[in-house]
Amino acid sequence: MVKLSGVIITFNEERKIETCLASLKGVVDEIVVVDSYSTDRTEEICKKYNVKFVQQEFLGYREQKNFAITQATYDHIISLDGDEALSPELQESLIKLKSNWKHDGYYMNRYNNFCGQWIKHSDWYPDKKLRAFIKGKGEWRGINPHDSYKLYDSKNYKRIKGDILHWNYPTYSAYNSQIEKFSSISAKSYFELGKKATLWKILFNPSWAFFKAYFLRLGFLDGLNGFIICLQTANLTFLKYIKLRELIKSENQKS
Repeated sequence: MVKLSGVIITFNEERKIETCLASLKGVVDEIVVVDSYSTDRTEEICKKYNVKFVQQEFLGYREQKNFAITQATYDHIISLDGDEALSPELQESLIKLKSNWKHDGYYMNRYNNFCGQWIKHSDWYPDKKLRAFIKGKGEWRGINPHDSYKLYDSKNYKRIKGDILHWNYPTYSAYNSQIEKFSSISAKSYFELGKKATLWKILFNPSWAFFKAYFLRLGFLDGLNGFIICLQTANLTFLKYIKLRELIKSENQKS
């Protein structure tokens, strides 16, 4: 039977971190929390669960998660954010997996709670994530803040039953604030990669993002909140490109 490390990154997660930690209890053999110097009760709550608590200035989403993996004692990892938890079915799957681990990584679905409603459609479910893996068999990649874990051997994986429960936005205001934050991070990442913000991308990409999420992926079945999520998906895309355009313009003016 393998030993399993639960690895979490946090910043001011007092609202849900205890739910996260409690869901790992009895499943993992250690819990590692890498915290970006929280100013709330996150550290206090974590220490009640006898975690390995490491403080590290925030490096970027993928960079922070790759650093967190290096802090784990064991090679087999289950990775969560501080506002996530294992469903009972996923707990059972991981316990069984510890005695029969055959692949480099394992996918599971993430089930998102938005303003008190569990979202069952659009881009939000099934929100497939590879979160159980062997250290050294892959790394966190992608464009911040939309990072994901990628295996070096992309075919050596399996899917397991159960959901990661994710309480992402408790209020519409919190969602609006995060859209502003994420669009700025995305624009900066795109700028550093040399991507362009053409008028076509500004006009077409947000429209396509809404159409795909609301109609093709049935976001309309989630009612008003489904509409809001799909609209904000389009808004995030729009803001990302106009902020990228501003960065490019500012850089050109310096030349």
